Amino acid sequence: MITTILLYILVAVVIIQICYSLSFLSFTFHKPNVKKVQETIPVSVIVCAKNEKENLQTLIPVVLSQKHSNFELVLINDASTDDSLELIQQFEKQDKRVKIVNVENNEAFWGNKKYALTLGIKAAKHNHLLFTDADCVPASDDWIQSMSNQFSKKKSIVLGYGAYKKKKNSLVNLLVRYETVLTAIQYFSYAKLGSAYMAVGRNLAYTKDEFYRVKGFINHIQVRSGDDDLFIKDAATNSNTTISIDSNSFTISEAPKDLSSWFRQKRRHISTASYYKFKHQFFLGLFFISKFIFWLLAPISFFFVELHLILPITLSYLIINYLVIGISSKKLKEPQILYIQPFLEIFLVLFQITIFIANSISKPTHWK
Repeated sequence: MITTILLYILVAVVIIQICYSLSFLSFTFHKPNVKKVQETIPVSVIVCAKNEKENLQTLIPVVLSQKHSNFELVLINDASTDDSLELIQQFEKQDKRVKIVNVENNEAFWGNKKYALTLGIKAAKHNHLLFTDADCVPASDDWIQSMSNQFSKKKSIVLGYGAYKKKKNSLVNLLVRYETVLTAIQYFSYAKLGSAYMAVGRNLAYTKDEFYRVKGFINHIQVRSGDDDLFIKDAATNSNTTISIDSNSFTISEAPKDLSSWFRQKRRHISTASYYKFKHQFFLGLFFISKFIFWLLAPISFFFVELHLILPITLSYLIINYLVIGISSKKLKEPQILYIQPFLEIFLVLFQITIFIANSISKPTHWK
């Protein structure tokens, strides 16, 4: 009886996971759109920074050296207490493309980063907006051009990829990059299927028109995170959102250096998921739960279920999962994660369970 139940449950979760893998093929076999456009779209690059002087010293020159011929750089100083404002004022004097939006301390109570971003968006002179964070750098000097190329009459939201810098001989770095790839496979695939549910603020573009259509961040202004994914929840439709996976359009950030830093970061990110649409919460939850059940029951089943029954089921999951992640990771320039992919997946499942437990006990803190 126990053997039969174990077998049925395992078959069920493997079928569920294979269905997800098939849905991910919309991204896995997506070809990057590297079209050349006749007309350059004017773009406002927006960076919101709070106490980021050192990172801004690196980022600003890289953005200003972009090949795109018509852009401005809107730098939002979100009530910094370091010398961030003085630094960006120096750049403003040197380059007329730099525009400063200074959020005073007495304004900070209005809604934290979302309020600061709203001021920056209103100050931007162009309709097409491209967002990144102060601790990121574009992967190439064609970043603005590559992201803005994806805009069209029908596509007003562009989801980009925010990679993490590789660090040799670091298991934590490998885990962070694996989780980033797996998350990207999901949100890119959902977007390709006309059901976008999230984006990363490290690399996201949309129009002012879309921002004003949904009244900006007003529907979730009380939530201290979610200026990227909760905006997508409100603004994305089944036809207005596209993706950019040309490697020139990537941004690169420093990965969390240790597990505790990564744990705090992911607690903030995952806490926002409770505000997603119900259908997205359901399918994302089912994806994780079925994966957890597989790794829980598969090893046990080898002791209770005949090998000729359990082996094909287990191998089916492992092979299909490996192929989908393998092809996708190469698209995202992360082939190294394949070397120990099953181990990374097991650790990630356990890591996420720990986060869910921690978030159910206490709420994480957010924007600095």
